[in-house]
Amino acid sequence: MKIKIKQHVSTLTKSDLETCQHLVMVLPQAVRDEKWPTVAWRDVFKSRLSRDPAESAVLECDLPNAAHTHVSFGCVKEDISPFALLSLARQLVAPQLAQNPASISLCMPGLPAKLASRVSEALLAALLAANEAMPSMKSKPAPTSRLKTILIYNQKKPLDTRRVEASAAGNNLARYLTSLPPNELTPALYKKRVAGLARQHGWKMQFHNMAALRKKKAGAFVAVAQGSPEDDAGIVHLRYEPKKKSTKPACALVGKGICFDTGGMNLKPARYMHGMHEDMEGSAVALGSFLALSELKVDFPVDCWLALAQNHIGPKAYKQNDVVTAGNGTTIEIIHTDAEGRMVLADTLTFAARKKPRLIIDYATLTGSCVAALGTCYSGAFTNRDGLHQHIIAAGHESGERVWPFPIDEDYDKALESQIADVKQCTLDGEADHILASRFLQRFVDDVPWLHVDLSAGNNKGGLAHIPTDITGFGVRFTLELLLSRQAQDDL
Repeated sequence: MKIKIKQHVSTLTKSDLETCQHLVMVLPQAVRDEKWPTVAWRDVFKSRLSRDPAESAVLECDLPNAAHTHVSFGCVKEDISPFALLSLARQLVAPQLAQNPASISLCMPGLPAKLASRVSEALLAALLAANEAMPSMKSKPAPTSRLKTILIYNQKKPLDTRRVEASAAGNNLARYLTSLPPNELTPALYKKRVAGLARQHGWKMQFHNMAALRKKKAGAFVAVAQGSPEDDAGIVHLRYEPKKKSTKPACALVGKGICFDTGGMNLKPARYMHGMHEDMEGSAVALGSFLALSELKVDFPVDCWLALAQNHIGPKAYKQNDVVTAGNGTTIEIIHTDAEGRMVLADTLTFAARKKPRLIIDYATLTGSCVAALGTCYSGAFTNRDGLHQHIIAAGHESGERVWPFPIDEDYDKALESQIADVKQCTLDGEADHILASRFLQRFVDDVPWLHVDLSAGNNKGGLAHIPTDITGFGVRFTLELLLSRQAQDDL
């Protein structure tokens, strides 16, 4: 159910509060120095603040009015970072959503116009993320959310909410798909869900099944998928085109969609196999970003490529020291069957690059070494265009989905030299595997501008920024910022 967002270019009055049961209020940091803006029930808020003078993130109180308005409020500085603001927004909305309200009001008295807009956007992002129900197979499901309306007060002018709503829709889709258990999201079931979305949104869809991939000599993808007892793997290609014919070249989004990863012949132990239904999160983020861009009706074409497969163990599964040939003719020596993500991406990137897009972005929960390098609060970025580094960092900062570029210099290729094939798939040492994986993938994008996002922040215990779930769907906000910011558009 779509939530209605109503905006009031006015101050929230005592009269308004008589019918408002749930209020989130953000005040300027100056109130801690007794510089209060005009605000209803100011004495109540001052009293509450005096009882907890430390700069704690969130305070709560109930107003002595007819509605017994429950208020959560906090203070912000003008230079608060986007990540910190989104994190604060999640803390502010949580006490309200815990009471399952039908309506929530947002108020920002005394904030400068630009900061008030930023705060409004962050609060909306947090509400739309927290209100989305994730998959649940419990016999007694949780109560359905009652939230139908969000009211925003104190805006100098109405806020354009299209981008935050589109971003939320994409992120919610990514988190939902990633949360599904593996028996509910096999490649065949995934494809069926994508086909439904394609019909709903008017996207063009093509599916390259295993027979077609064998004809296209996509040996890297086929090697991984051939171990599955079900012949349902394949590559989905979606296409969005603006209504008005565009002269701009397309952008391509590519996602690793390993619906379950056993590790193959190099079987994972139980501790590391648990949660491997999330190994398709890259494809979910690509699809979520694609949905958000099409919802915004961007004025350039977008291709989305989803590599859907499972990495199973069985008599037909690929094995160490096999040599396979990818779709671009590169021969690959298999070193470790649990490095399957780069294999399915190799052929998918080859197909994407043949369309000559202006930029390819691929997303994958690819390496443990990226998690070791960054933890799970940042994701890693790798590109064949040094000039993109400034835009990557800026997009991560502004979106609140922080990324950091790594080097991928040519001398790293020495570790991937094979005595029998063009390249090794990986090494057995695992050192700098996130960089080696990127050097491997770069072989399959030709000379097309390319960005690889290793989703080390795809799962962060306790949530991340405005996202309250461990599965973060990280990457949709980052993608929109990168592709839609004016400075980046000029350079891409």
